[in-house]
Amino acid sequence: MFADSARIFIKSGKGGDGHVSFRRELYVPNGGPDGGDGGRGGDIIFEVDPGLNTLNDFRHIRKYVARAGEEGGKRRCHGADADDLILKVPEGTIIRDDETGKVIADMSGDNKREIVLKGGKGGIGNMHFATSTMQVPKYAKPGQPGQELWVRLELKVIADVGLVGFPNVGKSTLLSRVTNARPKIANYHFTTLTPNLGVVDLDGCDGFVIADIPGLIEGASEGIGLGHEFLKHIERTKVLIHMVDVASTEGRDPIADIRTINQELEAFNPELLKRPQVIAANKIDAIYTQEEDPVERLRKEFEPQGIKVFAISAVSGKGLKELLYYVKELLRNLDPAPVIFEKEFVPELHTGSTLPYTVEKAEEHLYVVEGPRVEKMLGYTNLDSEKGFAFFQKFLKESGILDDLEKAGIEEGDTVKMYGLQFDYYK
Repeated sequence: MFADSARIFIKSGKGGDGHVSFRRELYVPNGGPDGGDGGRGGDIIFEVDPGLNTLNDFRHIRKYVARAGEEGGKRRCHGADADDLILKVPEGTIIRDDETGKVIADMSGDNKREIVLKGGKGGIGNMHFATSTMQVPKYAKPGQPGQELWVRLELKVIADVGLVGFPNVGKSTLLSRVTNARPKIANYHFTTLTPNLGVVDLDGCDGFVIADIPGLIEGASEGIGLGHEFLKHIERTKVLIHMVDVASTEGRDPIADIRTINQELEAFNPELLKRPQVIAANKIDAIYTQEEDPVERLRKEFEPQGIKVFAISAVSGKGLKELLYYVKELLRNLDPAPVIFEKEFVPELHTGSTLPYTVEKAEEHLYVVEGPRVEKMLGYTNLDSEKGFAFFQKFLKESGILDDLEKAGIEEGDTVKMYGLQFDYYK
């Protein structure tokens, strides 16, 4: 069974408690404190497994809790750290906070391993609390609690080209002919119930990965039919091939089909319409009309908009070579890096962890902000992107840093320094 979404509960391990004990040996009746520290709780880690292509396992097990760290022992023995809990996911999986829908991690490209929840730190034993005035400390520090979160996993297939169209227009036939994929094919609607991937090999140049997205219907973006379940798989593709039944063997107008699909794509994500599109006018071997050539009708309608139309037959293979080399040329002019979704949510900043920061006036018109919370946020955030910068601004406001800067007397035009980042302050 193909599963491309799941909702699960994850919790990192609690840190082990520090130990209270005192050295008691022969001839040392009043030894000092020797309680050891607790071990670290296990992290929750997501890791890409290239052998997986579905989230089906997460449909059966929905709760994942890492082990707690071991308690400290006598004689200054340190409790053992707990093993991390590693959850294997297919490449292309996006991890979102279930409550806000914000992206925690995109397991794509170079990101093969992500620590989503850190285990609690172990508490320190009573041996650390001995002083000249307190030589018999009878207390130790408990381990930090683990973090917990409901997350939603979404699998968005990684492909260069998305093949879209109404049901039964020949997408699966095309995919089986031009790639190594072997999709199920039959003459009835919604034969394809999963996105199929295939690699197109071309003579004289590198090939590309194409995804057959299950048939869309009008209203798919609103959840009608099966299309809503698969629209998300188009989001990573760079070029879209609209496949239509140019012979109208089922009585539909191919021009109306393309307009309907574009409306559904726009309703789901307006960015999709900014990507290059190509029209594959399929089933030319079934055209018997003596009236206006339906392929020419498509060209008159869409080529003035910059959308090239290719007349093809997925069954006989006619026109496929020209179509595929044209698509490869479009890809050659685009950024080859995969489409990656920016991080929008850092669990450590939202699960009650204490990550303090300091705001200080270093000199006239210069303020310095430091602390683990700030350093972690800068390490997670891509400030060169629009989304990343918006996330940074929101962090400054919600964390209270902006309020603290104003309390410290900052004025417009003053400089704020955060580790390697420096910027001018304006309201």
